[in-house]
Amino acid sequence: MKLSSSISALLLAAAGLLASCRQGAADGCRPDPAADAPAAAVHLQRLERPFFQIKNPAEGLQFMRANPVFARYYLQAGQAPADTLAKALAQLATNPALQQLSQQTATAFADSASLRQNMAGMFGRIKYYFPDFKAPAVATTYVSGLLGKDIYVNDSLLVISLDWFAGPQAKYRPDLPQYMLRRYRPAYVLPTLALAVSSKYNRHQLTATSMLDQMVDQGKRLYFAGAVLPCTPDSLLVGYSGKDLANVKFNEARIWGHFLENNLLFSTTPFVIQKYVGERPNVPEIDRTCPGRVGQWVGLQIVRKYMAEHSGVTLAQLMADKDTQHILNESHYRPKK
Repeated sequence: MKLSSSISALLLAAAGLLASCRQGAADGCRPDPAADAPAAAVHLQRLERPFFQIKNPAEGLQFMRANPVFARYYLQAGQAPADTLAKALAQLATNPALQQLSQQTATAFADSASLRQNMAGMFGRIKYYFPDFKAPAVATTYVSGLLGKDIYVNDSLLVISLDWFAGPQAKYRPDLPQYMLRRYRPAYVLPTLALAVSSKYNRHQLTATSMLDQMVDQGKRLYFAGAVLPCTPDSLLVGYSGKDLANVKFNEARIWGHFLENNLLFSTTPFVIQKYVGERPNVPEIDRTCPGRVGQWVGLQIVRKYMAEHSGVTLAQLMADKDTQHILNESHYRPKK
């Protein structure tokens, strides 16, 4: 169910101003060279709690002053007069529908200690693989009213909009197709965050526009997420149901054959690439039961095979490698029928 039109209007108006790693995954954990890496120090602030204590514009101003990094980067303070922004915050914080969403989100994420611990472990692994990595100085959760990004992250600030991930029990859900909504549940917070952080290290040619380029690029992102969340199953990394994952595994040779037989790997037509790599409920060009984004999944298999063939290549070296043809050739990826 979506927010009512009146609430949506209020949130949209404000938007103009506001401009899992758990042990015991079903299929076991991947090898973890960073198992002994110390966890990063993470202090997770639940900003939705003081936010919903705002009753008037004056308290909205106090909230922004108490959280200057959040106000600067996330609320984009300075893009609008402070008084105007404070008024918008007060309107949002006192909105009954948004308060209800906050309560349902709090129920879905009652254990903030577990979220912080798992995040600290993930950041520690990233630091192991990339010594220059620094966890964001300010890490917060927030209830955004399903506006803006699900996760905002830069070197100074991390904001996780928990309402995006509250799951099907929440009355209000992101305005997305059902096949995408399955990835907005509590278990997907850390995989989504890992994929977001991967962009900091994932290098690619500026002129890389072929199907193969996009497949391997996405495969590198997914491999990164799997390395820093070694006990997170593929179903959460890729966002497939167990049935879809079993389907693509069973039909891997057929799927790869489709790319080869139709000369798709070197296609540079955006519409064609979107069919296989972008968001879709399925890929009927292969089979009506083939799930969308199957090109990303195949890209992950290519990258995994490449890393298995080259045990001396580090995660940092993989992410820095811009030559997708080299990765494919050296992977010797040939799924068996």
